[in-house]
Amino acid sequence: MSEKTVKRKKVDKPGKKKPVKKKMTPFLKLVCFVLIGVSVYLLYRVFLEVYTTISLKRQLAVVEEKYQEVLDENEYLTRERAKLEDPDYVASYARGNYLLSKDDEQIFYLPEDEDR
Repeated sequence: MSEKTVKRKKVDKPGKKKPVKKKMTPFLKLVCFVLIGVSVYLLYRVFLEVYTTISLKRQLAVVEEKYQEVLDENEYLTRERAKLEDPDYVASYARGNYLLSKDDEQIFYLPEDEDR
């Protein structure tokens, strides 16, 4: 036999130890799967909470806009109510919108020109 064909076996040096690979036991595998499952469930719940929060913020913006419209309308109606408590305003309003007249007063209705 020649020296080229002979394979030498590696001899471990006495100062170095081989790293030992630990095998996963079935219990450790079960624990890992449970932890992964819990993590996925918690991430799913976080996603739902974020989605709900975004949806509620959109709804809040719409409701605040409607609320502002109602406040504006309330302010307008309060001003109108105050005006309607004034007898002079009521008389001028009735004369202007309903063509009512005072005693000894004549109302002339002039049609508007369609050319203008």
